[in-house]
Amino acid sequence: MALLNFRRDAAPDLGPVPAFLDEFSIEVMPRTAAGIEDFRAILPKGTRVYIAHIDGTPIADMVATAARLRREGFEPMPHFPARLIASEAILRDWVGRYEGDAGVTQALLLGGGVNTPAGDYTSSMQMLESGAFDGFTRLHVAGHPEGNRDIDADGDDAVAMQALKLKQDWAERSDARMAIVTQFCFEPAPVIAWVNKLAALGITLPVHIGIAGPAKLQTLVKFAIACGVGPSLRVLQRRARDVTKLLMPFEPGEMVAALAAHKAANPAFGIESVHFFPLGGIKANATWVAEHTKGETA
Repeated sequence: MALLNFRRDAAPDLGPVPAFLDEFSIEVMPRTAAGIEDFRAILPKGTRVYIAHIDGTPIADMVATAARLRREGFEPMPHFPARLIASEAILRDWVGRYEGDAGVTQALLLGGGVNTPAGDYTSSMQMLESGAFDGFTRLHVAGHPEGNRDIDADGDDAVAMQALKLKQDWAERSDARMAIVTQFCFEPAPVIAWVNKLAALGITLPVHIGIAGPAKLQTLVKFAIACGVGPSLRVLQRRARDVTKLLMPFEPGEMVAALAAHKAANPAFGIESVHFFPLGGIKANATWVAEHTKGETA
């Protein structure tokens, strides 16, 4: 396998960014994971790797991806989308397969992006209360710094905040470590305001902030619209008006640097970790992180 050839001399001063990116996580799908010869060549050992469960993906492919990641020394965290799961029996079957075949003890529970549920589950809270994840060491739930109209149709965030409060109450009764992993945004201000609002409401679950990895501008705009990213989409729209930048990859450096600086100045700020959505490719994202943690280049 072709290992990253790190160059350690003349590393730039990265300020608080390396500490902010420490123990980052990243997301894959079975089909994108299949294009990576060996994850050990591009990611630090032990990295948490979420496995996105897109509607129509066979559970066998999900479990096989988790098992492969485990063999290569990583911590697989599969998605459990409530609206794609037809029954508690199927939920428990999935959990059993992940545990038995891949040693999975961590999961991301989310509502799932379909309008018509496959069964009785419509929310991650219902799955938490099922008891199916008893014994898991870490359970994450979804957060939306710029709102989610599937949850709050009027554009407010009252329902979403109440749901997070219920999940925190559940976490206080559980042995599992819980955190909120968020949708990606492109401006730091809405993120900072949202995390501060969580604290003001007494929601103290740590936040793993979603960041879109480097990608072509057109790719980011497409995913941002599909995922319902709100006000911070204007960052991409402003860049799109500059024709000289249309073909240049958009990188998350400014966003990460701003959040890292805010965290360094406010240590109690609720962001605990960074979660990358590698919209421009896993290798490109991994290389970007390496360059911004130790000044290393592939």
